[in-house]
Amino acid sequence: MLAAGAWLLAAFAVSLLLARAAIAYAYRRGMLDQPGRRRSHRMPTPRGGGIGIVAALLTCAPAALGRAWPPGVVAGWIIGLLLVAWVGWWDDHRALRIWPRLLVQVAAVAGFCVVLLHGQAAWWWLLLLLPAGVWSINLHNFMDGIDGLLALQALFVAGGMAVLAWSYGQLPLALAMAVLAAAVLGFWTYNRPPARIFMGDVGSGSVGWVVFSFGAMLWRVDQASIWPVLILSSAFAVDAGLTLLSRMLHGRRWYAAHREHLYQWLVRRGASHARVGAAYLAWNLLVAAPLAWLAAIHPSGGIAFTMVAYAVAGIAWFVLKSRLIRRRPTRIRHAAA
Repeated sequence: MLAAGAWLLAAFAVSLLLARAAIAYAYRRGMLDQPGRRRSHRMPTPRGGGIGIVAALLTCAPAALGRAWPPGVVAGWIIGLLLVAWVGWWDDHRALRIWPRLLVQVAAVAGFCVVLLHGQAAWWWLLLLLPAGVWSINLHNFMDGIDGLLALQALFVAGGMAVLAWSYGQLPLALAMAVLAAAVLGFWTYNRPPARIFMGDVGSGSVGWVVFSFGAMLWRVDQASIWPVLILSSAFAVDAGLTLLSRMLHGRRWYAAHREHLYQWLVRRGASHARVGAAYLAWNLLVAAPLAWLAAIHPSGGIAFTMVAYAVAGIAWFVLKSRLIRRRPTRIRHAAA
């Protein structure tokens, strides 16, 4: 327990200190997100603070994972994280086209999945895991648009997955997930509203990668764990998924920057970033957490509980989105991200 506490404290400290250093670095390099029609903040704000989360994970998580997972899996996880973080860091400095980013993400996910499945599962699972991993990376990037929202979501999902791993007797994996939570908490200190720095692609993509890879590892322990993991991620998955589908159906460039997610509409209609983050957290604590718990203790009903969570979230998304679109704009009285 003392060793675990030391790793968590180290992850928090590394992320916190590097987030602070990233603020000065971003100002020197001109890495500032400027306000604009497709952004939800009003002041130029540094980006790239997620580099601290990446460094904390690389410093603390492999030691925990190495206690229970083969060296090949741990190496695949490290290489995948490095690839996703590298292309995100590059994009934070100089905007990249979508295809180079996508190719690197596919390579990271494919390499990790190959070593995870080797000798233990049918190869056709790769056809499901590959798009799931790439989607997770980009989903978290899509949802990183206001102060503190992604950090709060990552804290909740990492904490929930840590409890799941612990319940399955996977203490090293639970510790690695707790390291993610500690690292995100350190970053959140500078990202809570009003944010002093944004996570950037280096952070959002890496968080998406880690959520996917840890979820896949938990799935290898017990395939029924996929249902509570999906429920824990329901708020972001539904908002990102339905927004993307809506943009595609309306013939818009789905990959272009926009402000059409539900959380962005809430801000556009006058809600503060803190209130929007609280609303998503309320869903997680009042709906997602209980349903995930039920799916965990009743594995045979996991798919049913997951369908309920996503159906309710989808209905809420449609109702709220339609009301927000019809409502008159409200003057925004805060500076945010």
